[in-house]
Amino acid sequence: MDIVITYVDGNDPVWQKDYEEYAAVPAMTKRYRDWGTLKYLLRGIQQKMPYIRNAFLVVSHESQVPAWADRDNLKIVLHKDIIPQEHLPTFNSTTIEMFLHRIPGLDEQFIYFNDDMFPVGNCDETLFFRDGKAVMGFSRHILVSGQYKKHCRNSDRLARQAAGMKPSFIFVRPQHICSPMIKSRCEEVASKAGERIASSLSRLRTDNNLNQYLFLDYMLHKGDMIESRIPKKHFSLAAAGADSICKFLRKPTKALCCINDVHLSENLFVSTRDALLAAFEEIFPEKSRFEK
Repeated sequence: MDIVITYVDGNDPVWQKDYEEYAAVPAMTKRYRDWGTLKYLLRGIQQKMPYIRNAFLVVSHESQVPAWADRDNLKIVLHKDIIPQEHLPTFNSTTIEMFLHRIPGLDEQFIYFNDDMFPVGNCDETLFFRDGKAVMGFSRHILVSGQYKKHCRNSDRLARQAAGMKPSFIFVRPQHICSPMIKSRCEEVASKAGERIASSLSRLRTDNNLNQYLFLDYMLHKGDMIESRIPKKHFSLAAAGADSICKFLRKPTKALCCINDVHLSENLFVSTRDALLAAFEEIFPEKSRFEK
């Protein structure tokens, strides 16, 4: 099984120039802020998920590749390698997610990670795949509020249609953590719903977008998903301080954690980042095969 990680370094001047040209505003300081934690995600993968074959890092430009990356082991995928040129450049993760299954050499079973998700506890293979099926927890919803929920609803509606099901006022939403996927099922959805997917794509987020849940929902509706929650702890920096996160990292009670960025003052960002990096260095002090 393989790992796919999408990554953006908002400090990259090449990326900033593109963003400011197409967004017509200064580059954002939250969604694209680099916390310096990518190497610890990869160290966690090596230590906690030794069964992983390849790790693919998906980035927009060569300038986004960290200087410490060992490119013999960390496979670099540029947006242009998988996304049609008419949709580039893109700053919309939901657009990128529509094409991850096109990565050359990708295994049939792969796990999609955002760069704010970390394996920190026992991550046995059966947390993600059992008997040829993916594993994921789902919730059911009726009400839609906010853009994210609209993306979830859009994705499930199209997944149901592609699976040959009747429409429903209820939509499913996978839990917010890394996503185990089956490449052939992703290809199937892309083939059945290609025109609808293409019409949803945009360089910046809109209410019309789909997201990666399209593929997970389709797998659920086709019987290729086991409904079982992946054990994880979610931290939002809007509510959790560095001390509580670091305490969890040093003595994790779940297999994975997600640390969501929010708007922070520069001083608070720096102090929080430094505390997290110190904790990660403590628990993952050894370089992974993905580093020089």
